[in-house]
Amino acid sequence: MYYNPWQMTEVTQRNLPHWQQEGKLYFITFRLSDSIPTQKIRKWKAQREIWLQTHPEPLSEADIKEYETLFPEQLNDWLDAGMGECRLRTPANIGIVADALRFFDGKRYRLSDYVIMPNHVHLLLQPAQNKSLPKILHSLKSYTSQEINKREDRKGSLWQSESYTRIVRSPEEHSHFQHYIANNPEKAGLQLPKEAILSTL
Repeated sequence: MYYNPWQMTEVTQRNLPHWQQEGKLYFITFRLSDSIPTQKIRKWKAQREIWLQTHPEPLSEADIKEYETLFPEQLNDWLDAGMGECRLRTPANIGIVADALRFFDGKRYRLSDYVIMPNHVHLLLQPAQNKSLPKILHSLKSYTSQEINKREDRKGSLWQSESYTRIVRSPEEHSHFQHYIANNPEKAGLQLPKEAILSTL
């Protein structure tokens, strides 16, 4: 279920690098479209571009660890600051996302842990055999966007188009992400309703 350096890895790149291996467990973050101001994202992307130019593929494990610290962790800190409209504060919207996450659990994927924060979602998910992670995420985001917009009588994109995905490397990293998800509300100074969090700890 963890990353295997000897197994074929599909690597794609949009704004973020995405590694995919069949049957692996992923830590995933997707966020609302207004969750981080454009100016902050522009600066973050420029710094990341410089880093990527000086760290060509294939990245070593040390490079990956440095990348995680400098870039995804920075984004998570900004997300926890609670910027934007935070449309996932509403219990009804939390319910839409939670129900969608659980609907295909055991069919398209195995859902382990998740937390639905006011402007983003973290989860641990393992796609079923022959199921595409990008298609799973597209389906989840498309459905929840439609349902939340319908409920609020709105139009337009709800989610940022690109999600952050990372193949879990080891049991130790798995435990780290489980604790991160379970502790994220407290770290952000929030008390969430019970349907906003699923923890296997």
